[in-house]
Amino acid sequence: MKSILASLLFFCLFTTTFAQQQSKPDDALLMDYYQSQRYNEAVDYLKKNFPEPVTDLKVLSRLAYASQMANKLPDAEGYYQRAYDMDTTNQNILFNMAGINLRRGNFPKAEQYYKQIALRDTGNFAVYSQLGLLAERKNDTIATIGYFEHANRINSSDADVASELADLYTALKNFDKALQVLHKAAESDPDNVIILLSTMKLTYAEKKWAETVDVCNKLIQMGSASGMITTKLGISYYNLNNYACGAETLASLKPNEQTEYTLYYAALCYKGLKDNVQAINFLNQAIAQGISPNIATYYGEIADRDITLNRHKKATLAYQKALQFSGSPILYYLLANLYDTKLKDKRNARIYYKKFLASKPSGKQQAYVAFVKSRVEQLKN
Repeated sequence: MKSILASLLFFCLFTTTFAQQQSKPDDALLMDYYQSQRYNEAVDYLKKNFPEPVTDLKVLSRLAYASQMANKLPDAEGYYQRAYDMDTTNQNILFNMAGINLRRGNFPKAEQYYKQIALRDTGNFAVYSQLGLLAERKNDTIATIGYFEHANRINSSDADVASELADLYTALKNFDKALQVLHKAAESDPDNVIILLSTMKLTYAEKKWAETVDVCNKLIQMGSASGMITTKLGISYYNLNNYACGAETLASLKPNEQTEYTLYYAALCYKGLKDNVQAINFLNQAIAQGISPNIATYYGEIADRDITLNRHKKATLAYQKALQFSGSPILYYLLANLYDTKLKDKRNARIYYKKFLASKPSGKQQAYVAFVKSRVEQLKN
């Protein structure tokens, strides 16, 4: 009797599971979930109606897609992997797993999936462009160029790949190849901003100043002005001896776009205009930009290390260098103390103790004031 009941129970369980896997999802309901972006509800619906173990490839694919859209990426990859184990010829599944790993930041794994597709489909543009970007992330220039060249051969009009490849050629000073790639891409879309930006980089690198001016102005007219474009335009004007336009262009940069480089070229433009006052003004700004606000701290650290190594004279030079960039009271105190305690140089110790007091120390530094005053008196003798 027990044997018969056990057999019946097994039969019921088997037929129930079989029926569950054979039932079909409600396509209309799922479409409603997808269109209204209720992906979590789609996942719940599928899980409720198709409990584990799911063996139907179509159901696994739908669970994977819904989980992916619901940002349940580990679950989505798991479902896709199970689907792929059932159909290893399905490249769409590999592509989805690669995309999931891109979103999760697992770039090596994404690369493995893309390479699997590339082995089977050498004409897949999307795969080779993604492999190019992944190789670029690793600073593998040779692989990056190889993948982008392959993608460009498949679709030479794609602006993103053409731009990436041309920029690499330009950086390597392979200007002819860069121009060839950009001309081909521009045939179908001459006003593409991405292509124009790469063209600007190319003409600037080639020192074709007039062409650079034309491309920069075209980009600005198209509403694509940026600090980089304005900088290249201003420097191109300077090299064409058009100092007025160069000065005006470079001076128009926003404060956060100004660099030592742009300020220097602005000064050169004003020098060309014989406006020496403005030239000096911009040169002073260039000097200020070129000096790190932390440089006094760096020299202070050097002095501290020199003291640790008993290189006291070198330490005094480092402190004096720091004082060229900052009149911080503590620097005067440290230098005075170094002369006083290590070098036994009473004269210089007294000079720098006095400078410490004259620098009006505040906050925690005031704790040294009483000692310094008394020490100055003692060093008179």
